[in-house]
Amino acid sequence: MSPDGQQGAAVLAPRERTEALGPMLELQGVGKRYGGFNAVNSIDLTVARGEIFGFLGPNGAGKTTTIRMVAGVLRPSSGRILIGGEDLEQSPEAAKARVGYIPDRPYLYEKLSGGEFLRFVAGLWGREGDEVEIRLDRLLELFQLTQWKDELIESYSHGMRQKLLISSALIHQPEIIVVDEPMVGLDPRSARLLKDLFRTFVANGGTIFLSTHTLEVAEALCDRIAILAEGEIIALGTMDQLRTQSHAGEAHLEEIFLKVTGGEAMADVIESLRAAISQ
Repeated sequence: MSPDGQQGAAVLAPRERTEALGPMLELQGVGKRYGGFNAVNSIDLTVARGEIFGFLGPNGAGKTTTIRMVAGVLRPSSGRILIGGEDLEQSPEAAKARVGYIPDRPYLYEKLSGGEFLRFVAGLWGREGDEVEIRLDRLLELFQLTQWKDELIESYSHGMRQKLLISSALIHQPEIIVVDEPMVGLDPRSARLLKDLFRTFVANGGTIFLSTHTLEVAEALCDRIAILAEGEIIALGTMDQLRTQSHAGEAHLEEIFLKVTGGEAMADVIESLRAAISQ
């Protein structure tokens, strides 16, 4: 079924709509060091409620490290992270309960069935009983996994595992979804469904914090975008603001990204190679 339907909208709504003023996510001077190496260097960032926010950068820029800090998987070396006003370090359970995390490299318990895995994840958040069973069934239906509910995850394809992981991020009705490379392993129909899902989630009061290398997806979906390089934010804003900041006219995000990250020279080299090969 489509997430645009009434049942899909209900299953994608956050558990509690927080009407209080203030951002959904705040990073205040957040940094991460590994020995003498600064992977993330004192980032300040605010993500509004009801926003799809893109967090982009070349490999090694610090994107995944930042996302793991926001999700509570890594502890910052410096700074504070606030989720819905809750300090992630001082009130970790309250802050993390607001978050659904979809990592780039998922780990699933292969000896559990899909239904058992979703019950397990719901139990981690103290959710159980009929309410969870109803939500579980609706999520499996949404991603066309109903017939696989009682099958072991080890029999799932990569795309099915990705859809189950997305379902697990939604099972406790988070207020914000933090997602790293969401389209990996998904067929075109499932990728389209996921885009619609994100829009429906936001329309129902949720927030998306999204990292992806698929710049077309980021340009089409995101309300605002931050571009990271060498652990620092080097560009931030709407597409129009990014064009102004980079003096890029009516350029698409790919051109802006290459320009601000210094990738234009490499793009020219690739085009020259392609031309040489085609001759």
